[in-house]
Amino acid sequence: MGSILNPYVQFNGDAREAMEFYKSVLGGELRVMTFGESGVPGPGSDKVMHAQLTSEAGYTIMASDTPPGMEYKPGQNLSISISGDEAERLRTYWQNLGEGATITMPLEKQMWGDEFGALVDRFGINWMVNITAGQ
Repeated sequence: MGSILNPYVQFNGDAREAMEFYKSVLGGELRVMTFGESGVPGPGSDKVMHAQLTSEAGYTIMASDTPPGMEYKPGQNLSISISGDEAERLRTYWQNLGEGATITMPLEKQMWGDEFGALVDRFGINWMVNITAGQ
């Protein structure tokens, strides 16, 4: 396997819920390890130390809850981009990610010829979907 690029998202205590939601949208396998399972006892030991979702389409998202004692900074500067020519699959992702989301740009044909949309999902994460125009 070659190199891959994937986002790593940090949450404020709801990483498990977010990753389970993304699994419901993208499918695939979700692996989750808590701070307690990694040997960190005490308050917060049930929170996510590391989660990885590997979708059936080959997307990978990693995440964690903010470790105890560290400041949480919402992912306002983080975007996750999904693009390609599988229009039906990408439209389904768009629709499902849109549950409880704020649409910042509707999914529609753009001046460069592709369909593109952007939204902020219910967890505050920015998503961009680009459906490549047919050749």
